[in-house]
Amino acid sequence: MTYFDYSNADYPIRDDIGAAHRAYWKKLASPGAWWTGAERVAIASESRNALVCGLCSERKTALSSYGSAGKHDHDDLLSEVAVDAIHRIVTDQSRISQKYVNDNVEGGLSKPAYVELVGVVVATFSIDEFHRSLGLVPEDLPKPHKGQISRYLPKYLTEDMGYVPTIRNQRPEGDESDLWPGDKTANVVRALSLVPDAVRDWRELGGAHYLSFDGMQNFGRDDSRALNRMQIELVAARVSAINQCFY
Repeated sequence: MTYFDYSNADYPIRDDIGAAHRAYWKKLASPGAWWTGAERVAIASESRNALVCGLCSERKTALSSYGSAGKHDHDDLLSEVAVDAIHRIVTDQSRISQKYVNDNVEGGLSKPAYVELVGVVVATFSIDEFHRSLGLVPEDLPKPHKGQISRYLPKYLTEDMGYVPTIRNQRPEGDESDLWPGDKTANVVRALSLVPDAVRDWRELGGAHYLSFDGMQNFGRDDSRALNRMQIELVAARVSAINQCFY
């Protein structure tokens, strides 16, 4: 794929942002724990289609998003259940319920597969929104790599929050020891931990777009950033309010 040359942008863009984007596209193209490389790229593509989906627009204004009939336009690589989940995450995530997630399991979308799907959508949407915010065209998606999915599940899972199992809130052990520092972490960090690589991908992008875990402990100014911590949090809070993200 051809990457966007950030040096030609109208605004100065840090090198680590471009590096994080390129690293994610490379990971996206490879098989994950529950989806093949081709399916992961298709999930990313479908996250873009959701923004121009007529059914999603209709649902967005409906009193209940579960009452609108119809089908999403999509390629045959992904099931209707998976496509619907992708579109809801992008366009109507605040009305996703425990029942919806459970019904998806009965429809063939397991909770681990759902979590990896969420991770791909969140990462792709974050990179795309970065481009759109600066008036840049989203990058082409990578060509998928062949290979087998791992079906890897971490140990020490619990169901004490959210709609899916997560790694329990203590210092991670074994292969997951790198996921977060300290004995406890925020629930937002644990949210994707049923698929540990989804946490790693989110963490690397978040470190470039927002703050690294270490950077969150710095309440002053990081010399590598144009904004100080107070300015960063003001922007983050305003964007969260506009997007109705009240975490």
